[in-house]
Amino acid sequence: MKSPKELNIDNKLIDITEAFNLSGFAVKGLKMLLQNKELQALQEFANNVSIVRLGFNDHGPVHMRIVTHNALLMLRLLKNAGIKTTLENDKCGDFEDSLLSVMISTMFHDVGMCMGRANHELHSTIIAQPVIDKILQDLFENNLSKKIMIKGVAMEGIAGHMGTLNISSLEAGIVQIADGCDMTKGRARIPIAMAHPPRVGHIHQYSASSIEDVSIAAGKEKPIRIDVKMSSEVGLFQVEEVLMHKISGSTAKQHIELYATVHNSPERRYL
Repeated sequence: MKSPKELNIDNKLIDITEAFNLSGFAVKGLKMLLQNKELQALQEFANNVSIVRLGFNDHGPVHMRIVTHNALLMLRLLKNAGIKTTLENDKCGDFEDSLLSVMISTMFHDVGMCMGRANHELHSTIIAQPVIDKILQDLFENNLSKKIMIKGVAMEGIAGHMGTLNISSLEAGIVQIADGCDMTKGRARIPIAMAHPPRVGHIHQYSASSIEDVSIAAGKEKPIRIDVKMSSEVGLFQVEEVLMHKISGSTAKQHIELYATVHNSPERRYL
């Protein structure tokens, strides 16, 4: 059963997707993703492995929904600024194809945590494939070229979200940054509350616990401005070692402004 937080984010995702005022298959695809019981079960078990077994941050249904919301906000800002997606520039698809590809990527990107942390982005592509195939078949039936195109871009976004692979599409670059932006203290609340022995990797939890807010809005010089507000300087680890790493390897880097503020100190600009 979905939590109230999941249901709240679901409504936000539907609202922002409907506001694009497109042909309708992206909204239909989103609702299919949100209602898919196999995807929900994958997300929940991935989170169990991440938090209970391994002691990592949230990698479950709430996280994947937040990442989806982050990606949709960025796609809207790019569209408003007249920036075309890779599928549009390649003249093989339109914005709605890109939108659906990104939503599939973000909703499946961490399901590989079902098998553990190592190489989970690649494991996600394997585990996700049959579910994605079913959804695309229901959406497009005999339109093979569209199914292949959307699946290809979605898989690139999933496989590339950790910033360890070279990606070539703007869509995958958006997924990468959207994932990095989910680093507020709520994501680390449950792992920190559990009595895991100290080990290498806990810096992610404790640095995330100081992140008060991450906002995505229109920039002054570039289409997208990301603001990170934190209660202590330990949060700079998240900005400099996690988010900056993902932005630096992203195809969307040229469109990003990044700022960080510790308490009432002057803001720091990274990009």
